[in-house]
Amino acid sequence: MDAFLVSTGVVALGEIGDKTQLLAMVLAARYHRPVLICLGVLIATLANHALAGLAGQLVAQLLDPVVLQWVLGISFLLMAGWLLIPDKLDEAPRPMRGLGVLTATLVLFFLAEMGDKTQIATVALAARYDSLVAVVGGSTLGMMLANVPAVYFGARAADRLPVRLVHSIAAVLFAGLGGLTLLHAAGGLGA
Repeated sequence: MDAFLVSTGVVALGEIGDKTQLLAMVLAARYHRPVLICLGVLIATLANHALAGLAGQLVAQLLDPVVLQWVLGISFLLMAGWLLIPDKLDEAPRPMRGLGVLTATLVLFFLAEMGDKTQIATVALAARYDSLVAVVGGSTLGMMLANVPAVYFGARAADRLPVRLVHSIAAVLFAGLGGLTLLHAAGGLGA
C-alpha cells in the first residue's frame, strides 16, 4: 500500500505545471474531445510507466542492496531539486496533424514522458519498492489526477494552482524519501 500511495502522491504533485500537463491543455484546446484525450493519456502513461517500472526493477536486481540504497537516496534528493525547476510549454511536443485525437494524444504523451521527472521518479520508486503493479498503478493514478482536470478545466485551473507551492511540497516529499533512504543505507535505521 505504501508503494501505491507514495507513487500516487509524488507523481501527482510533481506533475502539476509539468510539460505533459501543459500538453494536456493544448490538446484539449485543439481537439475538444476530453474523453479521448484522457484515454490517450491513460494508455500512454500505463505503457510508459510500466517500462519505467520494469527498468527500476532491473536496476534493483543488478545493484548490490547497499549500493542501490545510496543510488536511490541520491536520486530522490536530485528529484527534489529537479522539481523546483519549472517546465515550459515549448519543451512539450506539438499536436500532430493527420492523426486521430486518441492516437495523437497517446503518441505525444508517451514521447513527452520519456526522460521526464515523473518517469524518472517511477524508475526510482520501482527500484525502491518491490511492487511493480503498485508503483505503476500509483504513478498512473497520479498522472491522471493531475492531467484530467487540465483537460477539462485547462488554463482556468492552471492559473489558480499555486504551482510553486505544490512543487515545493513534492520536493520536500522526495527530499524526505532521499534522506530516509540514505539514513537506511548508512545503517541509521537498521535493516
